[in-house]
Amino acid sequence: MNAERIEQVSRVRRFNRTVTERVGVLHDGYLGRDRPIGEARLLWEIGERDQQDVRRLRERLGLDSGYVSRLLRALESDGLVAVEPHPRDRRVRTVRLTEAGRAERGLLDERSDELAGSLLEPLNSAQRARLVAAMAEVDRLLTASTVTLDAVDPGHPDAEYCLRAYFTELQERFDTGFDPAQSLLPDAGGLRPPHGLFLVARAHGEPVGCAGLKLPAGAPAEIKRMWVAPAARGLGLGRRFLAELERLAAGEGRTVLRLDTNKALDAAIGLYHSCGFEEVPAFNDEPYAHHWFEKRIGRAA
Repeated sequence: MNAERIEQVSRVRRFNRTVTERVGVLHDGYLGRDRPIGEARLLWEIGERDQQDVRRLRERLGLDSGYVSRLLRALESDGLVAVEPHPRDRRVRTVRLTEAGRAERGLLDERSDELAGSLLEPLNSAQRARLVAAMAEVDRLLTASTVTLDAVDPGHPDAEYCLRAYFTELQERFDTGFDPAQSLLPDAGGLRPPHGLFLVARAHGEPVGCAGLKLPAGAPAEIKRMWVAPAARGLGLGRRFLAELERLAAGEGRTVLRLDTNKALDAAIGLYHSCGFEEVPAFNDEPYAHHWFEKRIGRAA
């Protein structure tokens, strides 16, 4: 680890110590209640919806199943939550707040507001603005660091969710509308090994983006169906997708990576230029494309 990296790690650890001390997570009774922060956070998260899928809840919080089960048992024994099988699939467990749970969550909300106010109160107005802005930036960057890129089958529910959202956005943004049947987008088989692959980005277990890679025999690799959810834009996911697909294509021995795009997608066009792609003459007859890009990768780069 070089000196710069050591200093960065030291600063992160110092920040973590300051935050954990200041927000009170070192105490067994978080916010003055008789439960630790793990139970309090889970209770708050459950109350975000009327009923939660326990597996999705665990993925969103990044907790292992054994720990979540222990937390749920503690909350259930206090009469704050009810854990039940899903009415349409008894293999799936769901959880909801009881009336007592809703009251406890309301109290936690009030005390959380008081704690947040206590962080701001000693500061002057300029310091408060700086602190809130810095927190927003930290939140954005920490969120970006938790996003995963996973290779999945194009038929996976998360992949299908992203593709539906992608097609809907193209329909709204293109002057001509968008019909997948008229496009040269590959079918699912074209994005399965060995012909290609498909990546899904997930934040807190929820799909927030996708990108496919075609690996046709005797032809350059090609990026297809790259999309990032509006709520996840600004986290650098487009750049991460491009870097990962370039790495994977180079690992397959490819020396050229291609993509095409529509003139309406100006942010994407800017991203491709900044990532080293160069505009080239049309290499296909995609009816929705106005720009074609190419990049030398691997040994050719």
